[in-house]
Amino acid sequence: MSKKWYNYIVSVDEASGSGQNPSAPRTAPASAKTAAQSVAEIASTVAMEPKFTTPVSDPTSFDEIYRAAEIPAAPQGYTILKISQMLESAHIRNLPSDVKKSSVLVALDAAGVDIKDVVQDAVRRDRALDGYERVQQRSAEELEARKTKENADIQAQIDKYVTEQRAKIQSNNEEVSREKERFTNWRLKKQQEEKKIAEAVGYFVSENPITTGDVNAPPPTSKTAQKS
Repeated sequence: MSKKWYNYIVSVDEASGSGQNPSAPRTAPASAKTAAQSVAEIASTVAMEPKFTTPVSDPTSFDEIYRAAEIPAAPQGYTILKISQMLESAHIRNLPSDVKKSSVLVALDAAGVDIKDVVQDAVRRDRALDGYERVQQRSAEELEARKTKENADIQAQIDKYVTEQRAKIQSNNEEVSREKERFTNWRLKKQQEEKKIAEAVGYFVSENPITTGDVNAPPPTSKTAQKS
């Protein structure tokens, strides 16, 4: 375990059991092993995977998560959260660890509360949080899987649409090219036809009225206009 409350209990037992300065280097004494064993025994009495009997509407509310996990009420209201508040109280916050521990134990003894019940409450809350973390992780992974598939479907539709539209564009361009080619060929034949007509009518008029060029070209300046 690497939880803060566990480290606090073990480290305090080490300091009070060894008789050494807490800040000085030391080897792990038998009392530390006993503390670790005690915590393990207490933790073994709590279900590893909590069951959430009601939905959690606000994941940021830890109290709601605790209620959903149906954590039983702590004796006399002494939850691990209340103990945490006591340890941070201005009265004992700056005191040595062993003094802080003794102060809390005195308060618990006066209230008729066993420290094991507090540790049990801590384990329940920790496992509720870990369990709900897994719930949220599974939910996030399921959402990601759904949205990834949805995005893939959308992308496939986009690709299909783009392919279809590009094919339409290509077909349109090819149709325009064919029409231009057809029109160009027709225009050449038309000009040949006009030239034939112009040559025939030219024998009988002084000024040929037949156009043989592009219909959109500006009309030629008449000879009469040039003379004037």
